[in-house]
Amino acid sequence: MQKRFNIKEVAPSALTAMIGLETYISTCSISNSTKELIKIRASQINGCAYCINIHTQDAIKNGETNQRIFLLNDWREAEGVFTEEEKVVLAITEEITLIHQDGLKDDTYTNALQFFSETEIADIITAIITINMWNRVVRSTHLLIGQSLA
Repeated sequence: MQKRFNIKEVAPSALTAMIGLETYISTCSISNSTKELIKIRASQINGCAYCINIHTQDAIKNGETNQRIFLLNDWREAEGVFTEEEKVVLAITEEITLIHQDGLKDDTYTNALQFFSETEIADIITAIITINMWNRVVRSTHLLIGQSLA
């Protein structure tokens, strides 16, 4: 891969704004476990090895099991591994990450309301949007595992 620019060096204000979203996510209403599932699943879809590497490590540090991380890519078939709430979050993650395929479906949103408040759903959506943003920056700039983004 061709070496590309470091966003911190060429667009520091953009990076600051991105970090602002990440700061919000760190204090929002959803659990750390849910945040890491979102980050890993969106990064899998987007093919972002850099983010998968970071967020699987973070998930394990936060108590996530290897089994659940290994099965995350096929969560629908992993009966009994993910809670109903987690399945809704993963469905939302996929539908927003793959926005070109109809976006967040009405039935998924309605199902989410059974488990989450509107504020929590807004936080879930914000977490999904934020990791998708990071995935796109990393993929576009060819950031490699072990390199620093910030």
